[in-house]
Amino acid sequence: MYKVHSAFRALSGFIVKNTEQQGDLTAQSKMTDVTVDKNDPAGSFPSTEKEPDDLMEEKNEENQPGAAEGEGAASDVYRYIKGDLFTSEIFKVEIQNLPKYIGFNDLKKFLNKHGINPHKIKLFSRQMFAFVTFKNQEERDKAMKAVHGMQWKSKVLSVRLAKPKADPILKKRKQEEETEGGSPGAKRAAGCQEVEEVEEEPLNIQIANAVTPLWNVPYEEQLKRKEKEVEGVLQKLTREIGNNNKAMLPWLFVQKEKYNKMCCPLEAIRPSPVQTEYRNKCEFVIGVGADGEDKTVGFRLGKYKGGSCAVVSPSETTHVSSEAKRVVQEFQQFIRTTPYAVYSPETYEGHWRQLTVRTSRIKQTMAIVFFNPQKLPEEELEELKQNLRQYFTEGEGKESGITSLYFVRMGQRTSAGTEDLPCEHVTGEKCIHEELLGLKFRISPHSFFQTNTPAAEVLYSAVGEWAQLDQDSTVLDVCCGTGTIGISLAKRVKKVIGIELCQEAVEDAKANAEANGLSNVEFHCGKAEDLFPTVLNAVVSPNITAIVDPPRAGLHSKVILAIRRAEHLKRLVYVACNAKAAMNNFIDLCRAPSNRVRGAPFRPVRAMAVDLFPQTMHCETILLLERVDYSSNTDSQATEA
Repeated sequence: MYKVHSAFRALSGFIVKNTEQQGDLTAQSKMTDVTVDKNDPAGSFPSTEKEPDDLMEEKNEENQPGAAEGEGAASDVYRYIKGDLFTSEIFKVEIQNLPKYIGFNDLKKFLNKHGINPHKIKLFSRQMFAFVTFKNQEERDKAMKAVHGMQWKSKVLSVRLAKPKADPILKKRKQEEETEGGSPGAKRAAGCQEVEEVEEEPLNIQIANAVTPLWNVPYEEQLKRKEKEVEGVLQKLTREIGNNNKAMLPWLFVQKEKYNKMCCPLEAIRPSPVQTEYRNKCEFVIGVGADGEDKTVGFRLGKYKGGSCAVVSPSETTHVSSEAKRVVQEFQQFIRTTPYAVYSPETYEGHWRQLTVRTSRIKQTMAIVFFNPQKLPEEELEELKQNLRQYFTEGEGKESGITSLYFVRMGQRTSAGTEDLPCEHVTGEKCIHEELLGLKFRISPHSFFQTNTPAAEVLYSAVGEWAQLDQDSTVLDVCCGTGTIGISLAKRVKKVIGIELCQEAVEDAKANAEANGLSNVEFHCGKAEDLFPTVLNAVVSPNITAIVDPPRAGLHSKVILAIRRAEHLKRLVYVACNAKAAMNNFIDLCRAPSNRVRGAPFRPVRAMAVDLFPQTMHCETILLLERVDYSSNTDSQATEA
């Protein structure tokens, strides 16, 4: 610890003073670097999603420059910085004198253009500076050398080392101690009093507000809000298309008059067939209960970066299935009989970290236990797994209904890698199975499968309707997971080609195709940006439709550029779990051709929201885009400059 602070003092001439940022120690990076659902906004303790390139834009939070911490405070609030653990906060720089009006993606592209690969970016456009973190010192030093003194849009950039952010829990505790001492004044005291009043609500209400914020809103009203949200996204997209493709302005003018300032018709939102107990996958954190009970399994009341670690049981939540609740109860009973403490994200001590539960409609249940082994001997870990096996197959946990049990050793990160952690099979089947649209699907621990199966059937049926397929069609299923979309369409088309990053999911997809008697389906494992251009160029079919269902951050720019270049690809169905985050993809698909973006643009034809996440503000959005046909009179008039 002292070594770290000595290093900071030695670099004091370069360190940015008076700054505190929120950086890496969010609930997701400090608490649980495990793979979770790629499109899953409401399934677990708040916000544990893994981004594909781990770049996030965070604006206007608590990151504005503030008072510098004293040396004594630093020894506490920077305790998380340990030499053998990974946090990109120790490889952070501040880039100053940025041009006006640039956005997050502008900065990201600028850095990538010069061979710089940031880990995270936090942009403050009004102040014209940004904090950028890297995976290691070599990449940080390379960036400093390359960017410092570089000119960008008439601005000469400067780069210097930046101070890590303070640990949110310790920072909050320090503030509370100051408040108790009476130093902060009436305003802060009033604020604390308001917090206390909120905390007086029953815990079941607090946790409902945290994980299902619309739980007390009538479902019809929920649907109206979500549809309104998508309408706003389409109106923004219309403006962006006009800004980036002047040739489409005449067409946009007509569309806006027809569709309430939107570039295409927005069809009525399709509701979820079930509004409660719909989740087939939940991740539960293990910690100290908000009621003071140790070894509590449930959801966090807030995020770590908000200064909260308190856990509340899911027993009264509306979106968790009764099967999952039963597993949680039995598992909680088991860990309370063991001598192992819960893992503390504050001190890095303890063992029990997380429980993931996956269920299916055919009454199969998978449980995945995440445990930090610390320095326990292998014999003790094997004994623990044996006790787990015995408890859930012969003991009191037998009534939980678990048919597949896994154990994951989840230690501290020592690098920036985001690989799936190995799952050790403890007992039962190695997979669970689900039925969807009359088809059978195998699901492994790390494989993606939509978390609301009945609503997924609604979603995939709509995708099939919009894709306008026939027996001569070839479907490219990008980010295909276990192959659900492609397999559900395979009998209508000539060929389905799926691309997926997760090896487990690809193996599941191949097994699923075989189980459903399909021979016209193939799956490839790898990054979409690496595989898609090659796969697309190899397809000679005159009738190609691409269906993309990417993670929240959207498709990699290389995939978008490959789609634009492939002139024989005329139709694209984009399934977005976060339409706002996918906005840049939409814009690049529709922007005017240039040296960077080759090929005729697409334009939106129709859109629709599908509610997969009742009781939350999230929904899936389907956007059908078609290539502008310059040979058509209508299109040529609309695209003339």
